[in-house]
Amino acid sequence: MKKLLITFLITINAYPQSSNIFKPIDVFDLEYVSNTEISPDGEKILYQRNYNDIMNDESFSNIWVINFDGSENRPITTGNFKDNSPKWSNKGDKFVFKSNREGKQQIYLFNIANNSIQKLTNFQYSISSIRWSPDDSYLLFSSFIDDKRDKLIKMPEKPKGAKWNDPPVEISDLNYRYDGSGYRKPGETQFFTLPVTGGTPRQISNIPAEKRAVQGEWIDNNTIVFSANLNEDSEYNTINSEIYTLDINSGIQKALTSREGPDNSPKVSNDNSLIAYLGYDDEYLSYQQNSIYIMRSDGSGKYKIELDLDRNISNIYWSGDDKKIFFQYDDKGTTKIGSTTLDGKLDSVIDEVGGLSFSRPYSGGFFSLSKNNRYSFTYGTVYNPADLAVGYKGSKNRLTNLNKDLFDYKKLGNVEEIWYESTFDGEMIQGWIVKPPNFDESKKYPLILEIHGGPHTNYGFHFSSEVQLFASKGYVVLYTNPRGSTSYGKEFANLIHHNYPSQDYDDLISGVDNLIERGYIDDNNLFVTGGSGGGVLTSWIIGKTDRFTAAVVAKPVINWYSFVLYADNIGYFYKYWFKDLPWVDPESYLKRSPISYVGNVKTPTMVLTGEKDYRTPMAESEQFYAGLKLNKVESMLVRIPNANHGIASKPSNLIAKVNAIISWFEKYKK
Repeated sequence: MKKLLITFLITINAYPQSSNIFKPIDVFDLEYVSNTEISPDGEKILYQRNYNDIMNDESFSNIWVINFDGSENRPITTGNFKDNSPKWSNKGDKFVFKSNREGKQQIYLFNIANNSIQKLTNFQYSISSIRWSPDDSYLLFSSFIDDKRDKLIKMPEKPKGAKWNDPPVEISDLNYRYDGSGYRKPGETQFFTLPVTGGTPRQISNIPAEKRAVQGEWIDNNTIVFSANLNEDSEYNTINSEIYTLDINSGIQKALTSREGPDNSPKVSNDNSLIAYLGYDDEYLSYQQNSIYIMRSDGSGKYKIELDLDRNISNIYWSGDDKKIFFQYDDKGTTKIGSTTLDGKLDSVIDEVGGLSFSRPYSGGFFSLSKNNRYSFTYGTVYNPADLAVGYKGSKNRLTNLNKDLFDYKKLGNVEEIWYESTFDGEMIQGWIVKPPNFDESKKYPLILEIHGGPHTNYGFHFSSEVQLFASKGYVVLYTNPRGSTSYGKEFANLIHHNYPSQDYDDLISGVDNLIERGYIDDNNLFVTGGSGGGVLTSWIIGKTDRFTAAVVAKPVINWYSFVLYADNIGYFYKYWFKDLPWVDPESYLKRSPISYVGNVKTPTMVLTGEKDYRTPMAESEQFYAGLKLNKVESMLVRIPNANHGIASKPSNLIAKVNAIISWFEKYKK
């Protein structure tokens, strides 16, 4: 009976049925743009239009095309399929995309001249990173190829018709499971070529067993370049990738880089003479920032572009004349496009890139570049998930407004940027206040402090369905970027190096105090929640103070000792986030573990995690829940079935998470 009552509370009573506020069920009506792909001549843009299906609790996507001026917006594909990742040919007369429209994801070709779709593959393995050859005759793609291992444990032959249990699963890898994809299968990533006219994919690489290769690009019609960690100790030195070339005819593979640290994301210049790539020298810091490097196609003449930019870089493109590199970066919670000359002259091109993470307000986004330096990008603000926009030389023109039909009559909370001082050391902290619709400054409102994960990520001026749903229930929401967050430079991010959690607590509490001083917060109704790294800090906060009325700790790390031994990258976390192995220096692990302070907790606490989370496994949440119960703290453990670390990957899971949080806070609101 108690379980039925809780379920009813979470699913039915969390929100009133008023029609003009944003409600959880409206999540199914949200759409967003991703994978924008501008044509080589800059005249047309392909984009992936994503939407949710309420009957199947699934997200689907189709490919659309639109002219640069916004005219002739039309679908190329339709139906409840996962059509994705469109890629123009170099001539711009056709494009390929991936789709599951006949079951498994395969490659399809669309010919512009006759509006025809042709299926090119019937491949049994996964397909990633499709690239056109320079002459448009072939496609390059990568695929993980299953392999078999000899079994140590031998079983006798079972009688005909016998129904035995599955045989034992033998694990001998250090990193043996991954969040989202499950337990590691034996095999390796290989590269394949495929004639555009169709036929059988040809494996062109011979990547060693159990190694992973990514990001293949053509240098010329006979040579590709790619990034991989092929080192003997790749399991223990997980980020030390290099850039390689592969001669397709001879099969000869050559390493172009060799330093200690990652080299990745190679992009070949239009004249094929140079390769731009990203990387850094490994300093074994918890946060490390990359740079753009240039080398000749044979690996000679390497140099770093010295930029006056203390930010991490992603998604690099050569300009049409090969004189500049365009790239993407986060700056103070905003995702931007920038460019640099090859000698380091920096230019900021555009901001308001983003909108891809519409559950929480994380930065991010996507852009593409044409041969004449026109660009298409995902345009996002706090009031809209990603739409499509285009521009040239700093201009910005929004072409779509996918959620206008919804937000024309659903009122969202107003979002205000703030900066405030941390009481610990005066460090300036950026945050955002989200106020309920119809906010009245003369009234007092309950406050939710919502904390981002990572910890080396950032929130920003981006749409968040979760935050807006909290606000629509009558809460003021504060989200901030405490020390450790990205988009403020390497030094700020590493203020928590070997010191997490720590003074990020002071940064967060200072933000709460700043809002209380504004006069519209009811300081008897303060609530706190966060996921992943935000779950770490939420559990840390309630172990340090009892000023919060209730808390929801989502997918947390509670015990660093156990976490580094069963999270999904065992070879990484102990090496970069701690000074030594946990049995060598147990004090450092326990000192920073929220489980060490569970005896201090008085705050009613819900712990919420996906049952298939292999990043912060369920056992972390179960430890904290057990500690709370043993100390007779009002608490509840919520398990989201079939959910990995990205709980909100299914629309109903996002709704379940939000309604669980709101129901818990409403239960204890004074």
